[in-house]
Amino acid sequence: MAGGKAHDQAFFGAFTAHAKLCVQASQKLAELLDDLTKAEALAKEIKDLENKADGITHDTIKQLHDTWITPLDRADIHDLITKLDDVLDMIEAVSERVAIFRVREKNELAVQLGTVLRKSCETLAKAVAQVHDVAKSPKEILAVAVEVNRLENEADDIYRKALGQLFNPEPGTTVNALEVLKWREIFDYLENATDACEDVANVLEGIVLEYA
Repeated sequence: MAGGKAHDQAFFGAFTAHAKLCVQASQKLAELLDDLTKAEALAKEIKDLENKADGITHDTIKQLHDTWITPLDRADIHDLITKLDDVLDMIEAVSERVAIFRVREKNELAVQLGTVLRKSCETLAKAVAQVHDVAKSPKEILAVAVEVNRLENEADDIYRKALGQLFNPEPGTTVNALEVLKWREIFDYLENATDACEDVANVLEGIVLEYA
């Protein structure tokens, strides 16, 4: 694997910077889901982070086109930065919907999903920071992939439980159809975000298998 050149380090720096933004956004989303009174303010902060991440993605893809020799396969670079961007896009989509829908009553399963998503982003960031030296850290990166896959399975379980509560409420429970629709969409995007984290983990696993 090529390395040591300034443009090589720029690619790895972009991956790390983007992953850190994902962590920050996931932490803010977890806080938002736990305290909906902060929804509008935190959604704006997450949008700002998403805009920064978009800039990193755009610059990275431009640099990819402008660079003759790259430190990783071009497809791997493109996949890693765009899959990271998908994670932040999904996080932003959740926060945006909570704010737009003016959700006021906290849902504990959404809080749990937000926590799993935060853990996934934090775990991924550790592996992304090691990609520049993948040959020396293959086991650590693969362990992260396994953990993110485990977290995604945990998220799936919470998601299924949440849908069950939304559409099969306890007898005698008053159902607000509009609130059900709001939460269904929010849960869908939360689940999509954890899926996006797993996609990043799969890219990292592929890089390890190719270069380590």
